[in-house]
Amino acid sequence: MKILVLNAGSSSQKSCLYDLSETALPEQPIEPIWQAMIDWTVSEGQGILTVKSNKIKQKITLQSEHKSQDIAQMLNTLIQKETKVINNFSDINIVGHRVVHGGINYSEATRITPEVKATIKDLIPLAPNHNPAHLQGIEAIETILGNVPQVAVFDTAFHHRIPVENAAYPIPYEWLAKEIRRYGFHGISHQYCAKRAAQILNKPLSSLKLITCHLGNGCSLAAIKDGISIDTTMGFTPLEGLMMGTRSGSIDPAILIYLMREYQYTPEQLNTMLNKESGLKGISGISADVRAIFQGIKEGNEQAKLALDMYVHRLRSQIGSMLAVLGGLDVLIFTAGVGENAAIIREKACESFGFLGLKLDQEKNESSPVDVDIATIDSTVRILVIHTEEDWAIAEECWHLYQLYQ
Repeated sequence: MKILVLNAGSSSQKSCLYDLSETALPEQPIEPIWQAMIDWTVSEGQGILTVKSNKIKQKITLQSEHKSQDIAQMLNTLIQKETKVINNFSDINIVGHRVVHGGINYSEATRITPEVKATIKDLIPLAPNHNPAHLQGIEAIETILGNVPQVAVFDTAFHHRIPVENAAYPIPYEWLAKEIRRYGFHGISHQYCAKRAAQILNKPLSSLKLITCHLGNGCSLAAIKDGISIDTTMGFTPLEGLMMGTRSGSIDPAILIYLMREYQYTPEQLNTMLNKESGLKGISGISADVRAIFQGIKEGNEQAKLALDMYVHRLRSQIGSMLAVLGGLDVLIFTAGVGENAAIIREKACESFGFLGLKLDQEKNESSPVDVDIATIDSTVRILVIHTEEDWAIAEECWHLYQLYQ
């Protein structure tokens, strides 16, 4: 069976096609037969489409007026020319979408109906940079592929079982009744990494206390016990928690009141500052990219050094918070772009937890590990670097749901 996955960001659209057996799902991720990504950050009104299939890699400049037209061009590479991997769109059995925010409505992957689309739309104020892009992808598939089954896999779903005392904010109770609470995000990644850790260690997931560190441009931690997320650092929106690439993470909310009163900041200005001009980018004045921060430090840039020190401090602090919630720790996991590739971040994060008996093997840490335990043999806590496979996790959900539809 053919499963198409769309993973939309605020300024990108990633997609891939898996070819799977209808009778058995592999335990380990397999390579998709086609991969594509549109990057809309290059210049206004232009997208760069990169396609990989049949051992070919192509780059195409897109000049369409609407992103939906770009998505159509991306999908056409499935059935045309050198990148062709299927004869017709009708060969695709099911389509899965990563959807950032599902609110309290969805605790698992769900077939997309008009009602589900309406909910995703209603939740745009809580994920304004992402939910519109998800709807755009869903509607593009409706236009191009017709009535093919579509599935929403929600980033919030894995955190659905967080206890209310961990999810509620200490503001008047009436706001909890109005669904202002911690939702958590990156759930697809946190859930995948927890399952993969159990496989790597050959232990039941239900026997492990884990902290998963999803460190990319967006960053979040999850405390996972018995395979269930019991706390996480992102909250009502993806802005809360750790310092990130361009997001501030948690700050004193009175700062916002002060900026509004004394500097006449509007909600739009505050949103732009906190989500797009803060974090590593805001402090360093260089970039949201950790690699650029490292280069700045080499060149003696004090702001770059401050940005890294703040990033590490907040990471350590919130690992400590998750540790307290779990009441112990068996496995510390690093994943996503920074977590998987920045050895110095992993080293600095682990330094503060030697009192637990956690010991990092420096040689393993610096050897570009993938799905590997980088703790020393005598470490009381296992330290894993796991390559997150969100697209594969979405494909797995689609496979299971497809069996129900037949």
